[in-house]
Amino acid sequence: MGNERQLEPYIRFLHVSKSFGEQAVLDDVSFEIDRGEMLVVLGRSGVGKSVLLRHIIGFLQPDAGRVFVAGQEVSRMAEADLTEMRRRVTMVFQSGALFDSLSVAENVAYPLREKAARGQVPDDEDRIQARIDELLGLVELEEVRDLMPSDLSMGMKRAVAIARALALDPEAILYDEPTTMVDPLMAVTVGDLILKLKRKTGLTSVVVTHDMKLARKLADRVVFLEDGKVAFFGPATQLDATENPVIQGFIYLDEVSFLK
Repeated sequence: MGNERQLEPYIRFLHVSKSFGEQAVLDDVSFEIDRGEMLVVLGRSGVGKSVLLRHIIGFLQPDAGRVFVAGQEVSRMAEADLTEMRRRVTMVFQSGALFDSLSVAENVAYPLREKAARGQVPDDEDRIQARIDELLGLVELEEVRDLMPSDLSMGMKRAVAIARALALDPEAILYDEPTTMVDPLMAVTVGDLILKLKRKTGLTSVVVTHDMKLARKLADRVVFLEDGKVAFFGPATQLDATENPVIQGFIYLDEVSFLK
């Protein structure tokens, strides 16, 4: 049974639909993500990319269809079970969602102290500080440990948020538009960091973005959403070959913006 669980997809969407009022945001969406795989969700603004991400972590429930994570149906979980699942599947929000009143080090320490309070790890301050240093080193931000979030750029906030997410020792990590609202150089840096973490940790990862360059850098497979439907699902290397005019237009506009 254990081997079968390891072989099955880590995340599965089966015919998922979601509407807000009269607006259908997800329409019969199906795809799967293998353990250790990095899936990039692409599409124009407003096509349901972030809504899809929130279904994985149980912040939203589908109107129809089913969502599975690690063999468990998230779309039917009780809140207590969702809380436990969110320690295994963690999310890095666009804003970083850091605690403004805590230093960088204390933001990263927050989930470590929660784990200690639950008795899951020893309540040992030396170990906690060592783990903070290790995680900030992983995201190459050791020098900002004593700064406050207000002292950081948006890109640095996201890197700290990634370190805090990794403090949970998750099985999967979800990134919501990680390069939005950062300058081009920082966008490259954040993309390089996500790629490094993928190679170093082997975590299952989902990246929501409209950044084609980021998708090419990171993706094992791609889901392209168009009007709430899956217009493409497959290896990133095959995306350019699709004849879908919306996807070709998306690729063309990205290339034109790059040339500018």
